[in-house]
Parts: sequence; structure tokens; C-alpha cells
Amino acid sequence: MNLTDLLFEQSDDFIGVYQTDVERFTRVNRAGARMLGFASEQAFLDNPIWSRSLPTPPQTNEQRTALIDEIVHAGQYEHETELNRQDGTRFWGRVVITAVNEDKSTLLVRLINQGRLRQAEHELEQSVQRYEAVFTNATIGVIVSNQQGKIVSVNRLAKQLFGYPNDELIGQSIDVLVPTQVSEYHERLRQSFNANPQVRAMGHNRDLHARRKDGSVFPVEVSLSYFRLDDDLHAVAYIIDITFKKEAEQQLLAHRDRIERLNADLEQKVADRTHALMNTLEQLEQSKDELAKALTDERQLGELKSRFVSMASHEFRTPLTTVLTSATLIEKYPGSDQQDKRLKHLERIRSSVNHLNDILEEFLSVGRLEEGRIEPNPVQVDITRLIGDTIADLQGMRKAGQTIQSHIQCMVPVWVDPSLLRKVLVNLLSNAIKYSKADSVVTVRADCTDNRLTITVTDQGIGISADDQKHLFERFFRAKNVVNIPGTGLGLHIVARYVDLMGGTLELQSELNQGTTVTITLPYENLTVD
Repeated sequence: MNLTDLLFEQSDDFIGVYQTDVERFTRVNRAGARMLGFASEQAFLDNPIWSRSLPTPPQTNEQRTALIDEIVHAGQYEHETELNRQDGTRFWGRVVITAVNEDKSTLLVRLINQGRLRQAEHELEQSVQRYEAVFTNATIGVIVSNQQGKIVSVNRLAKQLFGYPNDELIGQSIDVLVPTQVSEYHERLRQSFNANPQVRAMGHNRDLHARRKDGSVFPVEVSLSYFRLDDDLHAVAYIIDITFKKEAEQQLLAHRDRIERLNADLEQKVADRTHALMNTLEQLEQSKDELAKALTDERQLGELKSRFVSMASHEFRTPLTTVLTSATLIEKYPGSDQQDKRLKHLERIRSSVNHLNDILEEFLSVGRLEEGRIEPNPVQVDITRLIGDTIADLQGMRKAGQTIQSHIQCMVPVWVDPSLLRKVLVNLLSNAIKYSKADSVVTVRADCTDNRLTITVTDQGIGISADDQKHLFERFFRAKNVVNIPGTGLGLHIVARYVDLMGGTLELQSELNQGTTVTITLPYENLTVD
């Protein structure tokens, strides 16, 4: 095999010899035959259509003859087109036809498969489109700088944030975007990042600011990532303008301070006009201080303070306003014949003071629980009588048509703490009554089996959402659907702590507008009294 034959057969492209005088191929390399879907060169040459056709789009005999004349006259022909294989599949190819002898009766036809090139071009176009979507059109500012701190790329939003039109930032130092007073510090941080690049957020536990082209400064949040290009480290900064966020935070703080001042002013006015409530208010302030001190050790201190302020401003305003209004009206009834009117308003004052005392008792109970000053004191208890007395004490709370039914299966006394158990029952039954409508039924069931006392309280009330149930036993938490119903958010927290002190467990099942069932299980021993 000579050198020409070797090059002819070793090529991966289609290479064929076409004789213009007979208008057909006389030789085709094996790779070329396979490219067009033929098993061998001979199979290609034996095909009467393919062996006569040049690798161009389908042509009539006249068009083929005219093309051959054009090639003979020009000496060479090049064209890129989409071609068919024998099986009908299509591919992009580049055709190069050259007249090789003096009389130009022999044409050398080369066909290069452009499929991979086309695929690469398509993938490159898609990559560019993804880049435009992710980088150029990103809804946060993105800036890329090299290892020397020179800016090499800026997206559209970053230009707007910093006030640099067009590509003015390209080639400038990243330090031009940093406030002057921290530029040296920023340079050291950049060098540290180059030495140990990491994907991370900037400015942990401190505020960050950036500088615009006009010299103005604005607050930002910045995250960093990096990549390497030709062994050169590039840093990518993702920048968010948080001006509105900071302003909203300041407004929120100012609003909270204003509410706290208004609450303080209201308490002072009530204290000045109602001397009878002075001791109660002093105890409340002391309770608040003790509660706030206990909460300092908890992670959610800020949220607890916010909940307390919201609750106190709502729960104390209503009864205190009632006291203030009734006290003022009493002054307008000096005559002895107006005693019934004075008694009416005195009863309103007494009711409001009792309500405040109930709230205060809940605060004090939480304080005693936190200080560990409450311990269970089990004695022999008749469960049927305890539940019956508790229900009787709460009959006055019922709404019109409400009933409380009990089903007790405890035949013998058990050893539990009656005081703690009664407080648990009072809280659960009060909630069941308060959060249920008129003409509804509240059911209490008790069962003593295998040295375990199980009590369930079921109502037909407004229920509790699944999201709120996760936080129901936290201090000061109130479900979203009871914000307009009086309450401190401490009752169920105290219930859970009392049950825990007695070594028991508590479960709650509820659905919105379907009612709630609370189940407490307490261990006990059947001990006889000497």
C-alpha cells in the first residue's frame, strides 16, 4: 500500500474520487462509506443513486451536471449543509470538492461530519444562555474579582446598586466599593481570603456597608464564593442592599419602645387614681422583674419579652380601664338614694381586681416553678369527689346551655397531690368552657387502672391548628385563633409543669373547629392510711 492509499484509508472523513466524464464515484474510503450508512465501499459503489450523487442536498440530473461544470470551471467547491444517510437519519457536513488533474475530469470529494461541532456550538449557546440567566439577570448584585483584587465581571444589578453605568467598574480595585475608613482592614481580609478561600458569609456579628460611586454609603449583606481559572483564584461576591430591612428594624424598635412607654404611662395613671390597686401593681412589677430575670438564661428571650408586652398591654388594659371608669362614675353618685348604682360599679371593680389577681397568680406560679419551690405532696384522694367539687366550682363560668359531663371509673382512693391535680383540672376545664360556644358539652373522664390515673377533658370548641400545637406549652404563647379572647398564654405551660412534677405525661389532640382533647396520665400507689 502506497502513501496515498494509506492516507486515503486512515482518514475518518468521507474521501471519494469522482469521475466527471461518467458522473460517478470510482472509489470511496471505508470510513466514508460507513458515514453515509453503507457496510462497505463496494456497497456504496454498487448503489446506482448514491454512487452518482455528490454529497449535496438532493438534485436533479440537470442540477448535478451544472454543479460539476461549476466545480470544473472554478477548480474547487466548499459548502456546509444538512445531509441524509442511507437510513434517512440526517447530519451536518462540510463538503470540499477539488479538481485534481489537469483536464479536471477527476474530482476529490471530502465530506467532514460537523455533528460534534454543531453539538458543541449548541451546548456553548445553552451555556451562554444559562450564564445570562444566572449571572447577568440575577436579582442580587454579583461581582467577580481576580486574585489581585481587580474587578473582572459585574452583573446588571451590581452596576445599579453602586451607581456605575456601563462597564466602568471593570479593571478597578474591589476596594473602591468599600467605605474609606475600613479600606485597609478590607485589604487584609482580602489577602486572608486569598490564602484560605472559603464559601462563607461576610461580617459575622457586625454590620457591613458599601460605597457607591458618589461616595454615599449603604448597608449590605455579602456572601463569598470562589473559583479558579487557569490557576488564578477568582472571588465572587453576592451583594444585597438591606437599606429597607434596616429601616424596618429601626421602625419596629421605635414602635416597640413607644408601646412600652405608653404602657408605663397608663400604669402610672391607674396607680395615681386607684390607690386600692397599688399593692397589686407593685406585685405585678416585681413578678415581671423576676420573670424577666429568669428568661435571660433562655435563647428566646427577645420573643418572650415581645409576647409579654403584647399580653400585658391587652390583659391589664381592659380590667384597669373598667376600674378607672367605675371609680370615676362612683364620684357622680354622692346621694344615699344612689347606693344601688355605687354597688354596681363597686362590683365591677371587685370583678376586675379578681381578674387581675388571677393573672398575677399565674405569673407567681410560673416564678415558683422556675425557682423549684413547688413540690408534690401526695395524700389519699377520692378522685370522684375531687372532680365533682372542681366541676361544681366552675359552674358559674358556663355559657348559656353549656353542660359539663363526667364519667369516673375510680372506685378506691389513690395517692396523688390534690392541690396540683385540682389546679390542672381547673385550668383544663376553664379552657374547655372559654373556647367552646354556648349549648356545647364538655366531658371529663377518669379511669384508675394498673396504678395509673388517666383523666381526659374533651370539648367541642374552636380547636388548635397543627402549627400552633408545637408551641402550645411555651410561656406566653397564644394560638392564632384566640388572640381576641382574654388569656395570658401561661395556663397550659403551668399545667405541663405540674403534670411533670407529679411524674405524669400529657397529650393533646385537636382539630380546628372540631374541638380538643387533653389527656393526663399520673402514676399512683394504693396505700392504706394507718
